[in-house]
Parts: sequence; C-alpha cells; structure tokens
Amino acid sequence: MPFPLYLLALAVFVMGTSEFMLAGLIPAAAADLDVTIGVAGLLTSAFAVGMVIGAPLMAAFARRWPPRLTLLVCLLAFAGCHVIGALTPDFSVLLISRALSAVATAGFLAVALSTATALVAPDRKGRALSILLAGTTIATVAGVPAGALLGEVLGWRATFWAIALLCVPAALGVLFGIPDGRRAHGLGTPTLRAELGVLASPPLILAMVLGAMINGGTFAVLTYLAPVATETAGLPDAWVPVVLVVFGSGSFLGVTIAGRLSDRRPGLVLAVGAPLLLVGWVVLASTAGCPASLIAIIFVQGMLSFGVGSTLIARVLYAASDAPTMGGSYATAALNIGAAAGPVLGAVALAGWRVPTAPIWVAGMLVATALILLGATRSARRANPSRRRRGDAVMR
Repeated sequence: MPFPLYLLALAVFVMGTSEFMLAGLIPAAAADLDVTIGVAGLLTSAFAVGMVIGAPLMAAFARRWPPRLTLLVCLLAFAGCHVIGALTPDFSVLLISRALSAVATAGFLAVALSTATALVAPDRKGRALSILLAGTTIATVAGVPAGALLGEVLGWRATFWAIALLCVPAALGVLFGIPDGRRAHGLGTPTLRAELGVLASPPLILAMVLGAMINGGTFAVLTYLAPVATETAGLPDAWVPVVLVVFGSGSFLGVTIAGRLSDRRPGLVLAVGAPLLLVGWVVLASTAGCPASLIAIIFVQGMLSFGVGSTLIARVLYAASDAPTMGGSYATAALNIGAAAGPVLGAVALAGWRVPTAPIWVAGMLVATALILLGATRSARRANPSRRRRGDAVMR
C-alpha cells in the first residue's frame, strides 16, 4: 500500500480521537461552563449533525481544488476549531466550534476516501479503506483513553489543546506526503449534477442504507457501553476504558481482515459476518451481566461490526465509481448517518425500556432489518436476472 495512505490514517486517528473523546469530558465541561450535563450533551449531537452534512457540502464546494489543498484546509480548520474550543468560556461558542470541526472532519474524510482510492488499483478500494478506518479504530484503543486520562489530570481543555497540537504532524504529512495532483478539468470530469445523479443508482442506495444500519447498531452500543459495563456487569468505573480498548482492539482486527477480503469476496464477508453479528448482539444483551462474557463478546462484536460495516462502506465506493469527486462523501455520509442515528435510537430505547442493555437490542434489530433487506434484494436478483449485474456493485 502507498505510504501516503498511512499519513491520511494518522490524520483520521487525530480526528477519530476528537470525535470519541467527548463522552468522557462532558461532565467536566458542563461544570466548567455552568450548563447541565443534558445541555452539554448537545456537543455530541452538534458533531454528529456536522459530520452528516459536512461530507457532501465540502466535497461539492472543493471538488475542483487539488486534493492536497482540500485536505490541508480541512485539517487546519479542524485544528483552529479545537483552539477556539480550548479558549472559550462560552458554551455557545464551544457548540458552534464543535459543529464546524465536524464539518471539517467530514470534508477531510470524504476527500481522503476519494484520494485513497485514487492512489491504489481500482480493485483495491476496500484495502485502502481499511487502512483509513484503522486510524479510527486505533483512536478508540489508544487515543480516547489517553484523552480521558489527560482530561482527568489537566482538565478537559488540555485535551482540546492536545488534539490541536497533533494536527501539526498530520498537516506536515499531508503537505509533504500527498501528491499535488489536481483534479482533471474538461470533458473527462463528470459535472456535479451528473455525480449527484449517481445517488439514484439502486446499488448505491442499497449499499448506503445497509452501511448506515450496521454502523448505526455499532454506535448505539459503543455510545452506551459504559453503563452496560458498570451497571449490568457490575464492573468498577476504572474498567470502562478497558472495555473500550477491548472493543477497539476487535475493531482494528475486523477492519484489517475485512480489508483483505472486501475487494474480492464481499459476499462472503457479508453472508458470514452479518448473521454472526446479529447473533453476537443477542448473546451480548442476554449475558452482559457476566463480566467475563461481556469482555469476550465485546471483542468479537468489535471485530464483526467494523468488519461488516467497513465492507459495506467499501461497496459504497465501488457503487459510486462514476462519481470520482463525490463518491467519498457518499461513503462518509452513510457511515455518519449511522453514527448519528444509532445513539439517538439507543437513547430512545433507554428511556422506554429503562435497562442499560436496551441499545444492544436496538443494534440487533438494525442488523436484523439489514439482513432482511439484503435477503429480499438477493431474492429479487434471482427472480430477475437482468438486475443481477447491477446488484454486483454491492455483493458478488
């Protein structure tokens, strides 16, 4: 794999750490800024919304820019938002800076996905995607616990400063490691309308919906994993970072394995991994009261959820191959629609069922729905062979 891919993964690691670290900083930020924890929780919602709208918005706005310039602008804007967040005494300013940093993150990831797939052979998009997503999974393993520890020792603002400083080597890596290739102009480049028209493609719609469902289940569980560990399994609070590291370790293994299979055997990954993922969520919800079972299953579920989810996001890139400048934003949007919707559905389930394991059942229902949709699509392809070739963009 080209070395610039690993430089992009470094930046994704920094941004992933920022995205996930906030869960452990909200109580301290709420006390410092004199708002309730519920109001401080809007910081998470603002980031999620910014991620969903930021990917297509930034990709469309900067589609004629050189990829290296777009990546640098997004990365520097992201760093600047964290400097503002570290300095401001006003919650409203922090909220706005958080939303803008999410827009920059989404724009970076959208362009990074398109850039990564352009750096490799056309049939290795899944492998390139796995390297980028490895930056996110390593963030859950190392970045988030480190950020939580730093925030506990030096205060929540110190974590924002650390993220801003980590952007410096990431920016240097982009500046000196990413080729200064300019987007092609003229007849060879599809118009924005043509690239947006690709969104009407049934294989692309299917891949995006399935990817959003699987990732929605993943983030529903990940967001509320702490109360499952402490209230259901009875583990001390000090074990929460350990559980997150276990999940992140499984996630890293999952994207690594899927990256080697998703280009050539996506059907195998989905046919085997998705049913196992469903079974795993049911088993986890049923046995979460046993600490040993929780830790073992959460590792497996991290591996399966990110393996299946990353494979589906790779299929989005394949299905959007006729949208070279916007395809990465479609993959990013699918990923983050799930990341935004999953915690909301988990919160609704928690409010209704009043048990910490409710989000796990939500994850199971989302995966079950995805399997039903996938099965119905397969049946339709068998009944109408003329659709088979188009469906191959999602599964082979």
